[in-house]
Amino acid sequence: MKRILIVDDEPGIVLALSDELEMEGFQVRAAADGEAALVALEELPDLIVLDVMMPKVSGLEFLKRVRARELRVPVLMLTAKGEEIDKLLGLELGADDYVTKPFSLREVVARVKAILRRAEDAARDKPGGKLRFDEVILDFRRFEASKGGKPLDLTPREYRILELFAERAGEVIRRDEFLNKVWGEDVYVTDRSVDNQIFNIRQKIEDDPTRPRYIVSVRTVGYKFVPEGERA
Repeated sequence: MKRILIVDDEPGIVLALSDELEMEGFQVRAAADGEAALVALEELPDLIVLDVMMPKVSGLEFLKRVRARELRVPVLMLTAKGEEIDKLLGLELGADDYVTKPFSLREVVARVKAILRRAEDAARDKPGGKLRFDEVILDFRRFEASKGGKPLDLTPREYRILELFAERAGEVIRRDEFLNKVWGEDVYVTDRSVDNQIFNIRQKIEDDPTRPRYIVSVRTVGYKFVPEGERA
Protein backbone atom coordinates (compact mmCIF):
# COMPACT_ATOMS: atom_id res chain seq x y z
CA MET A 1 0.00 0.00 0.00
CA LYS A 2 1.43 3.37 -1.07
CA ARG A 3 1.88 5.95 1.71
CA ILE A 4 0.87 9.58 1.14
CA LEU A 5 1.84 12.48 3.42
CA ILE A 6 -0.48 15.52 3.19
CA VAL A 7 1.09 18.77 4.44
CA ASP A 8 -1.59 21.48 4.72
CA ASP A 9 -2.83 23.77 7.50
CA GLU A 10 -6.48 23.75 6.33
CA PRO A 11 -8.32 20.92 8.17
CA GLY A 12 -11.13 20.80 5.58
CA ILE A 13 -8.71 20.21 2.70
CA VAL A 14 -6.79 17.60 4.68
CA LEU A 15 -9.97 15.72 5.57
CA ALA A 16 -11.36 15.78 2.03
CA LEU A 17 -8.05 14.70 0.46
CA SER A 18 -7.50 11.99 3.09
CA ASP A 19 -10.96 10.49 2.51
CA GLU A 20 -10.55 10.53 -1.28
CA LEU A 21 -7.06 9.03 -1.24
CA GLU A 22 -7.97 6.37 1.31
CA MET A 23 -10.94 5.38 -0.87
CA GLU A 24 -8.38 4.80 -3.65
CA GLY A 25 -6.40 2.45 -1.43
CA PHE A 26 -3.66 4.77 -0.20
CA GLN A 27 -2.43 4.98 3.38
CA VAL A 28 -2.58 8.65 4.44
CA ARG A 29 -0.83 10.70 7.13
CA ALA A 30 -1.16 14.45 7.63
CA ALA A 31 0.88 17.34 9.05
CA ALA A 32 -0.49 20.83 9.69
CA ASP A 33 2.74 22.70 8.92
CA GLY A 34 6.21 22.22 7.49
CA GLU A 35 7.77 21.79 10.93
CA ALA A 36 5.50 18.85 11.81
CA ALA A 37 6.02 17.42 8.33
CA LEU A 38 9.80 17.32 8.81
CA VAL A 39 9.22 15.12 11.87
CA ALA A 40 6.78 12.94 9.90
CA LEU A 41 9.51 12.25 7.33
CA GLU A 42 11.09 9.80 9.78
CA GLU A 43 8.71 7.32 8.13
CA LEU A 44 9.38 8.18 4.49
CA PRO A 45 6.20 8.34 2.39
CA ASP A 46 5.89 7.34 -1.26
CA LEU A 47 4.57 10.80 -2.16
CA ILE A 48 4.00 14.18 -0.47
CA VAL A 49 1.03 16.46 -1.21
CA LEU A 50 2.40 19.86 -0.16
CA ASP A 51 0.65 23.21 0.35
CA VAL A 52 2.84 26.22 -0.45
CA MET A 53 1.42 28.71 2.08
CA MET A 54 1.80 27.40 5.64
CA PRO A 55 2.82 28.71 9.08
CA LYS A 56 6.21 28.09 10.74
CA VAL A 57 7.93 26.47 7.77
CA SER A 58 6.51 27.32 4.34
CA GLY A 59 5.96 24.68 1.70
CA LEU A 60 8.87 25.96 -0.38
CA GLU A 61 11.22 25.98 2.60
CA PHE A 62 10.07 22.48 3.54
CA LEU A 63 10.71 21.28 -0.01
CA LYS A 64 14.17 22.86 0.03
CA ARG A 65 15.02 21.01 3.26
CA VAL A 66 13.68 17.72 1.89
CA ARG A 67 15.89 17.97 -1.19
CA ALA A 68 18.86 19.10 0.91
CA ARG A 69 18.58 15.76 2.72
CA GLU A 70 18.76 14.08 -0.70
CA LEU A 71 15.33 12.54 -0.22
CA ARG A 72 13.93 11.65 -3.65
CA VAL A 73 10.29 11.30 -2.58
CA PRO A 74 7.92 12.73 -5.26
CA VAL A 75 6.08 15.96 -4.37
CA LEU A 76 2.75 17.33 -5.63
CA MET A 77 2.35 21.03 -4.73
CA LEU A 78 -0.92 22.78 -3.89
CA THR A 79 -0.84 26.46 -4.86
CA ALA A 80 -3.33 29.30 -4.80
CA LYS A 81 -4.50 30.79 -8.07
CA GLY A 82 -2.03 33.39 -9.32
CA GLU A 83 1.00 32.11 -7.35
CA GLU A 84 2.95 31.72 -10.59
CA ILE A 85 6.35 32.48 -9.02
CA ASP A 86 5.75 29.92 -6.28
CA LYS A 87 4.81 27.30 -8.85
CA LEU A 88 7.99 27.87 -10.82
CA LEU A 89 10.13 28.06 -7.68
CA GLY A 90 8.64 24.82 -6.42
CA LEU A 91 9.34 23.05 -9.69
CA GLU A 92 12.90 24.38 -9.73
CA LEU A 93 13.39 23.09 -6.17
CA GLY A 94 12.34 19.61 -7.23
CA ALA A 95 8.54 19.35 -7.07
CA ASP A 96 7.11 16.91 -9.61
CA ASP A 97 3.82 18.65 -10.37
CA TYR A 98 1.33 21.16 -8.98
CA VAL A 99 -2.43 21.66 -8.68
CA THR A 100 -4.03 25.11 -8.34
CA LYS A 101 -6.68 25.79 -5.70
CA PRO A 102 -9.62 25.44 -5.86
CA PHE A 103 -9.12 21.96 -7.25
CA SER A 104 -11.17 18.85 -7.89
CA LEU A 105 -10.40 15.92 -5.62
CA ARG A 106 -10.43 13.63 -8.64
CA GLU A 107 -7.79 15.78 -10.31
CA VAL A 108 -5.51 15.48 -7.28
CA VAL A 109 -5.94 11.70 -7.20
CA ALA A 110 -5.20 11.51 -10.93
CA ARG A 111 -2.03 13.60 -10.51
CA VAL A 112 -0.92 11.47 -7.55
CA LYS A 113 -1.36 8.28 -9.56
CA ALA A 114 0.46 9.76 -12.57
CA ILE A 115 3.44 10.87 -10.48
CA LEU A 116 3.70 7.49 -8.75
CA ARG A 117 3.46 5.73 -12.11
CA ARG A 118 6.31 7.85 -13.52
CA ALA A 119 8.41 7.14 -10.44
CA GLU A 120 7.83 3.40 -10.81
CA ASP A 121 8.68 3.52 -14.52
CA ALA A 122 11.94 5.33 -13.74
CA ALA A 123 12.80 2.83 -11.00
CA ARG A 124 12.31 -0.12 -13.35
CA ASP A 125 15.51 1.06 -14.87
CA LYS A 126 17.32 0.83 -18.11
CA PRO A 127 20.07 -1.81 -18.53
CA GLY A 128 22.70 -1.44 -15.82
CA GLY A 129 21.28 1.86 -14.59
CA LYS A 130 24.74 3.44 -14.63
CA LEU A 131 26.55 5.90 -16.84
CA ARG A 132 30.28 6.59 -16.82
CA PHE A 133 32.10 9.26 -18.80
CA ASP A 134 35.50 10.73 -18.05
CA GLU A 135 35.59 11.09 -14.21
CA VAL A 136 31.81 11.19 -13.81
CA ILE A 137 29.81 8.18 -12.56
CA LEU A 138 26.00 8.30 -12.42
CA ASP A 139 23.90 5.57 -10.80
CA PHE A 140 20.28 6.23 -11.72
CA ARG A 141 18.95 3.33 -9.65
CA ARG A 142 20.49 4.57 -6.39
CA PHE A 143 20.41 8.28 -7.21
CA GLU A 144 24.15 8.52 -6.60
CA ALA A 145 26.70 10.51 -8.58
CA SER A 146 30.37 11.36 -8.30
CA LYS A 147 33.12 13.13 -10.19
CA GLY A 148 36.74 12.22 -9.59
CA GLY A 149 35.62 10.15 -6.59
CA LYS A 150 33.82 13.10 -4.94
CA PRO A 151 30.01 13.01 -4.52
CA LEU A 152 27.90 15.25 -6.75
CA ASP A 153 24.79 16.85 -5.26
CA LEU A 154 22.19 16.35 -7.99
CA THR A 155 18.45 17.03 -7.66
CA PRO A 156 15.84 14.47 -8.78
CA ARG A 157 15.10 16.55 -11.85
CA GLU A 158 18.80 16.78 -12.74
CA TYR A 159 19.04 12.97 -12.51
CA ARG A 160 16.06 12.63 -14.85
CA ILE A 161 17.55 15.07 -17.36
CA LEU A 162 20.86 13.20 -17.31
CA GLU A 163 19.03 9.89 -17.65
CA LEU A 164 17.27 11.24 -20.73
CA PHE A 165 20.63 12.36 -22.12
CA ALA A 166 22.04 8.87 -21.46
CA GLU A 167 19.11 7.22 -23.26
CA ARG A 168 19.63 9.44 -26.30
CA ALA A 169 23.37 10.10 -26.33
CA GLY A 170 24.48 11.94 -29.45
CA GLU A 171 20.93 12.98 -30.37
CA VAL A 172 19.64 16.54 -30.28
CA ILE A 173 16.87 16.84 -27.66
CA ARG A 174 14.52 19.77 -28.09
CA ARG A 175 13.52 21.94 -25.15
CA ASP A 176 9.87 20.95 -25.53
CA GLU A 177 10.88 17.29 -25.25
CA PHE A 178 12.60 18.00 -21.93
CA LEU A 179 9.48 19.80 -20.71
CA ASN A 180 7.19 16.92 -21.68
CA LYS A 181 9.36 14.05 -20.49
CA VAL A 182 10.90 15.56 -17.35
CA TRP A 183 8.32 18.06 -16.11
CA GLY A 184 5.21 16.45 -17.61
CA GLU A 185 2.78 17.59 -20.30
CA ASP A 186 0.28 19.17 -17.91
CA VAL A 187 2.80 21.34 -16.05
CA TYR A 188 3.27 24.94 -17.17
CA VAL A 189 6.94 25.86 -17.30
CA THR A 190 8.96 27.72 -19.90
CA ASP A 191 12.02 26.92 -21.99
CA ARG A 192 13.96 29.06 -19.53
CA SER A 193 13.41 26.39 -16.86
CA VAL A 194 15.20 23.86 -19.09
CA ASP A 195 18.10 26.25 -19.66
CA ASN A 196 18.42 26.88 -15.91
CA GLN A 197 18.56 23.15 -15.17
CA ILE A 198 21.18 22.57 -17.89
CA PHE A 199 23.24 25.46 -16.51
CA ASN A 200 23.17 23.89 -13.02
CA ILE A 201 24.14 20.44 -14.35
CA ARG A 202 27.06 21.89 -16.30
CA GLN A 203 28.34 23.58 -13.16
CA LYS A 204 28.53 20.16 -11.53
CA ILE A 205 29.85 17.86 -14.25
CA GLU A 206 31.83 20.01 -16.68
CA ASP A 207 35.50 20.89 -16.05
CA ASP A 208 34.88 24.29 -17.64
CA PRO A 209 31.12 25.10 -17.64
CA THR A 210 31.75 28.11 -19.89
CA ARG A 211 33.08 25.73 -22.58
CA PRO A 212 31.00 22.57 -22.05
CA ARG A 213 32.30 19.34 -23.61
CA TYR A 214 29.57 16.88 -22.66
CA ILE A 215 26.30 18.83 -22.75
CA VAL A 216 26.44 20.82 -25.96
CA SER A 217 24.01 23.57 -26.99
CA VAL A 218 22.32 23.31 -30.37
CA ARG A 219 21.39 26.87 -31.22
CA THR A 220 17.63 27.70 -31.08
CA VAL A 221 16.77 23.98 -30.79
CA GLY A 222 18.00 22.32 -27.59
CA TYR A 223 20.92 20.24 -26.35
CA LYS A 224 22.79 17.03 -27.05
CA PHE A 225 24.90 14.82 -24.81
CA VAL A 226 28.33 13.70 -26.05
CA PRO A 227 29.79 11.16 -23.54
CA GLU A 228 33.21 11.14 -25.19
CA GLY A 229 33.37 14.92 -25.11
CA GLU A 230 33.32 17.46 -27.90
CA ARG A 231 35.95 20.13 -28.22
CA ALA A 232 34.85 23.63 -29.21
